[in-house]
Amino acid sequence: MANIINYAKSSYKELVEKVTWPTWTQLQQSTMIVLAATIVITLVVLAMDFAFGNILRQVYKFLFP
Repeated sequence: MANIINYAKSSYKELVEKVTWPTWTQLQQSTMIVLAATIVITLVVLAMDFAFGNILRQVYKFLFP
């Protein structure tokens, strides 16, 4: 039981004293970067899906008229 209490105390101490939390401005900038990257990746996947869908549709039309 003493090990669990010691672990909890050391975890709390690390959380309070050693962790550096981002400022509100840094948090907003990081959020915008993640949002922009998510939108770009979504658009790339959408374009690939559209392109491969059209390619496969043409292949099926050619193979099975």
